[in-house]
Amino acid sequence: MAHVDFNRNLLFFLLKSPTPWHAVAQMTRMLDDAGFQPLDERDVWQLESGRGYYVVRNGSSLVAFRTGKENPVERGIRMVGAHSDSPCLKVKPNPELRRKGYFQVGVEVYGGVLLNPWFDRDLSLAGRVTAIDDNGDVQDLLIDFRKAIGFIPSLAIHLDREANNSRTVNAQTDLPPVLMQVPEGDDTSFNELLLQQIHKEHPDAGIARVLGYELSFYDAQPPAFVGLNEEFLASARLDNLLSCFVGLRALIDNDGAEPALFVCNDHEEVGSLSAEGAQGPFLSSVLDRWCGLENRARAITRSMMISADNAHGIHPNYMDRHDENHGPIINQGPVIKVNHNQRYATNSRSAALYRYLSDELGLPHQTFVVRSDMGCGSTIGPITAGVLGVTTLDIGVPQWGMHSIRELAGTRDSFILYQVMKAFMQQASVN
Repeated sequence: MAHVDFNRNLLFFLLKSPTPWHAVAQMTRMLDDAGFQPLDERDVWQLESGRGYYVVRNGSSLVAFRTGKENPVERGIRMVGAHSDSPCLKVKPNPELRRKGYFQVGVEVYGGVLLNPWFDRDLSLAGRVTAIDDNGDVQDLLIDFRKAIGFIPSLAIHLDREANNSRTVNAQTDLPPVLMQVPEGDDTSFNELLLQQIHKEHPDAGIARVLGYELSFYDAQPPAFVGLNEEFLASARLDNLLSCFVGLRALIDNDGAEPALFVCNDHEEVGSLSAEGAQGPFLSSVLDRWCGLENRARAITRSMMISADNAHGIHPNYMDRHDENHGPIINQGPVIKVNHNQRYATNSRSAALYRYLSDELGLPHQTFVVRSDMGCGSTIGPITAGVLGVTTLDIGVPQWGMHSIRELAGTRDSFILYQVMKAFMQQASVN
């Protein structure tokens, strides 16, 4: 598979994944097409050697694995982890705002959003709705308006002459998107608008009333190749759906001989402490049911986790924000992320295996260390390492505009990471 075809498939995945629920739905379709079998956590599992399985929790987190042809206790498990969520604006439970004939909705900031780029963008809305049908049964449904329905207008510079010097964003008052104009006395509820959309997308579901929702605004502009030579790809949610796609494809496309696993957790952007987050019990529960409790502990000592989450590529306009010896360049390879204060879980052993595999394939790699006078972000890597006790590597492709409404990465890096991850999942010994 050439990197151009790989990236076209990546852009399609990003287009169809405006929320974690949609991303997991896309991943389950990919797994179904590859012959993986779905598992239900409520059932007894009967796992067979040499097969592929997956399990979904909350509709927004997923664990998929190949049992391999060898005993995972003796061979260890080759694990890759990523996260399905991205910083965004989420609709509040009672969101209706009516001002001067404009219908707006209140939003809550989810995660560490870079807020200024959200102004003056065409916004759409998607997510999960919980509703009751005509038979009195509760259903969860995914909706996606798939068109621009909202807008957050900037205040004109004529009304704020200091806008280019000192404008700040108040998340409560400045961010409610405008959805439409309404006449005087209008009492349209947001739930009524959702019900109309449900009937449009799910006409046979028989939905009578909306009970709740988890909805996110997103950039309606589709993902695209950019640059004179199309060496970049631009999209919302590259952090971290790019890593989800790369990790899942590596699992699907490897030869299946060795025990291998891919986990995609929700809620990384807000700390990972949830039933389906990396700090929760989801992955441990799956491993216990696969290996058995005591055998899981034995398997972990022979296993390794690659935590894949995008890295900060050096910005040509802000080069001083990087350590001078650790400024990753876009399209010059994935970035091994190192922090001795354990914001990243990389150690010399896990980094060495990645470098070995990458070098054997003739592929480039880079290293990132944050400036010593700046704080460092984190990933699911240290959390998963702490929960499982597994040797872990933190890595990611370099990108610009992290946590913006539209981010940018290189077209070569994602395919390079895929090739090394695929080799990792086929490696006879990982620890």
